[in-house]
Amino acid sequence: MQKTPDLSPLIIEAIQDKKGNKITEINLSEIESAPASKFIICQGRSTSQVSAIADGIREDILKNTGIKPYNYDGYRNSQWIVIDYGNLFVHVFLPETREFYKLEELWSDAHVRDIADID
Repeated sequence: MQKTPDLSPLIIEAIQDKKGNKITEINLSEIESAPASKFIICQGRSTSQVSAIADGIREDILKNTGIKPYNYDGYRNSQWIVIDYGNLFVHVFLPETREFYKLEELWSDAHVRDIADID
């Protein structure tokens, strides 16, 4: 069985390329009930930026690894787009939607790593 490469560095770079910010990586690998082994969460300032960040992630991962997501959802209103790479989910939020759902708090027993914003 082929091991999936760690997509985190490429995803983080794609988010930063589209000026996404407040990037958080949550390692869920030791939580039995978690839907994936890792979440990457970030936010954009507008619905068009949220869509652009999600598009950038999907395009960069496909170009650099040939991997397509299993699924993605949320483009209709672009307040929260989730991209499913199997063992890794990417969540791209508007700030107020992120604040409402508080995924970081929901999975607070996992290892959480904040990535510094680049200007």
